[in-house]
Amino acid sequence: MGSKSVVTWAGVSAFTLYSSMAVGQQSKYNFPEPQSVIAQDIYDQHITLLWICLVIFIGVFGVMFYSILKHRKSLGYKAANFHHSTAVEVIWTTIPCLILIVMAWPATKTVIAMKDTSSPEMTIKATGYQWMWGYDYLQGEGEGISFYSKLATPRAQVENKEPKGEHYLLEVDNRVVVPVGKKVRVIITANDVLHAWWVPALGVKQDAIPGFIRDSWFTANKAGIYRGQCAELCGKDHGFMPIVVEVMEAEDYSKWVAAQLSNSAVKTSMHIENK
Repeated sequence: MGSKSVVTWAGVSAFTLYSSMAVGQQSKYNFPEPQSVIAQDIYDQHITLLWICLVIFIGVFGVMFYSILKHRKSLGYKAANFHHSTAVEVIWTTIPCLILIVMAWPATKTVIAMKDTSSPEMTIKATGYQWMWGYDYLQGEGEGISFYSKLATPRAQVENKEPKGEHYLLEVDNRVVVPVGKKVRVIITANDVLHAWWVPALGVKQDAIPGFIRDSWFTANKAGIYRGQCAELCGKDHGFMPIVVEVMEAEDYSKWVAAQLSNSAVKTSMHIENK
């Protein structure tokens, strides 16, 4: 096999590997399908950078393998002496700098957009505990709703006494419910140690720090159920802190809010009567 054939084969193989394993949105090796503007920006930039890396990989290793095959001793080539070249050094410094600028420009715009939590239509406070989440609806439709969200996976599955379910370690007893198309600000803090509120499909990942308030936001594109987890090592049950966000149509969300507020009023009334 000729040297050009080897280089071509290596390039085609790398291209095929990227296309089949990484780039498809439904691939298990890729990000989940983005469901917000920020998540879409993150996904698009991720794929763009993978292609840039692939081009660099093929270029560098293509030249390297070509040089090894065409300039080997068995073909009669003799080692050459290389000397300092200012022009070459400028070129191989300038090109990477330009590549980094091309990569950093859209990433910087996305990071700035991620931090723009102004003018939300809803505000929810998420508090990390060892090992569950607490949610308080502070502003917008649903204001006053408050609940804890704990792992709902049966203990028997965790202990391998039952077959594991479809959403093993990714289901909770109380989901965060929000309406589709609304800008939701999430205020994030912690009660004890570092936690992190991470829902990849919505493009949200923010550390929860005791004594500090951090915030993020998302606007879900369509109704559905989106899952995440605590992304900071927070103790022995770190892997048992899933996050589930259920996005509903506006009418269904209003019904959910009415039911939650009604249940809360009943519980308050019973508590007062018991006193």
